[in-house]
Amino acid sequence: MNNNVMKKLLLIVIIPLLSFPVSAHEGGHGSPTKVWHFTNSELDLKAEFIKKIDETVYLMNDKHNVVFFHISDFTSEEQQYILKKATWISNKNDLETAYPLFSLNHANFFICFGVAMLLFSLFKFRQKGDSKILAFSLIGLVGLAFVITGCKTNVSSKGIKMAKNDVTYLESIFGVFDKVTTRYDNKYFYIESDGIPEHEMMTGITNWQQQVPINHNYSGNNAWAIPLQPELTENPLSTKVNFMKGAIAIAANGIPIFNPLNNRGEDANVIGELDKWGGHCGRADDYHYHLPPTHLQTKVGEDKPIAFALDGFAVYGETTEELDENLGRFTSDSTYQYHAVNKYPYLIAAMKGKVNLNPRTQAPENEIMPQAKTRGVRPDLRPLRGAEIIDFKNPQPHQYSLSYKVDSQIHKINYGWDTDGNYTFEFVNPDGTSEKSNYKRK
Repeated sequence: MNNNVMKKLLLIVIIPLLSFPVSAHEGGHGSPTKVWHFTNSELDLKAEFIKKIDETVYLMNDKHNVVFFHISDFTSEEQQYILKKATWISNKNDLETAYPLFSLNHANFFICFGVAMLLFSLFKFRQKGDSKILAFSLIGLVGLAFVITGCKTNVSSKGIKMAKNDVTYLESIFGVFDKVTTRYDNKYFYIESDGIPEHEMMTGITNWQQQVPINHNYSGNNAWAIPLQPELTENPLSTKVNFMKGAIAIAANGIPIFNPLNNRGEDANVIGELDKWGGHCGRADDYHYHLPPTHLQTKVGEDKPIAFALDGFAVYGETTEELDENLGRFTSDSTYQYHAVNKYPYLIAAMKGKVNLNPRTQAPENEIMPQAKTRGVRPDLRPLRGAEIIDFKNPQPHQYSLSYKVDSQIHKINYGWDTDGNYTFEFVNPDGTSEKSNYKRK
């Protein structure tokens, strides 16, 4: 290899390498640690600027924890600095979008290029035996790896990591209910249940699809999963045009909470599809809520969450605190929480946290992953016009009786299952005659 070719190759490697400290992230090398001054506090804070989203300013303190403040909390001088910094970051991001070759999203390209250079140097080393060739390539590769890995902070490429969910606290919330079991790994907190709540169900429904609650195996690989490390997203996904399939949160009693809109985009509460507890059954005879289960507040305790969203943030009951457009608010302990309200959208107007979407689904019927699946045992039915559910009893374990009224006449469905997965449905007519159907869960 002649000297001119070697110089060109070195330039190709050095130019993107030098650009990494600038474009790696908003904080870190591009935003040095400084002392911040506040209007209503004598306590100054030494921290690193991360980003500004709307009127919220995110900083990283010397313990590498993300903290946040309203921009009005800062002195006027600091506010000017924040606005200039936010503008600089916005312009830099626009530049990276226009020239994506120099962004961290293409770091793997440069790593592969470095590996290729190393292999080529090894080949030249075997030919010429010149150790300088090998030494320079090793130094370049180590330096490239150091720059890339060194830029890892609590700020990801798509959001800001918040305070980590405390496993002991999660266990205390879901542990209130005897039918719920929990476990966790280094990424998720898992909630297992049979899909049947301890409270009464179904009474009060006036727009009924002839589905009834049966058990579902939400356990093992099919358990509900809450991220242990919630992460804010810059572009919250609205529940008005997303997530009309699957759950968006899990109640403290292990019952999934779906979008307040059904899969036809209708407010399930307004059109009479929900019972007195804000739930009903889907086509797989799976019971779930469409409203925030505020009735669980008495069981979990005041000022405790009644659910956790699938983005990892807690869902609380109603509050007098001011809420943002997502029906949530930031707290003093470096996290974010949703709250219930008594009118649409009821809870989680938009997902403030980062979520993974099922690539096989599209908005509005996209769903969050991971998502536990249901397995019905009988064909799904269609709405029964004019039917009103007036009673629901559980006379013995795994045995239920639902009464409904149509044209002033009362009908019943007696149904249940055994431990072997055999299901029996008896449809009792107003005159006392009945028909039975048997199913086997496979």
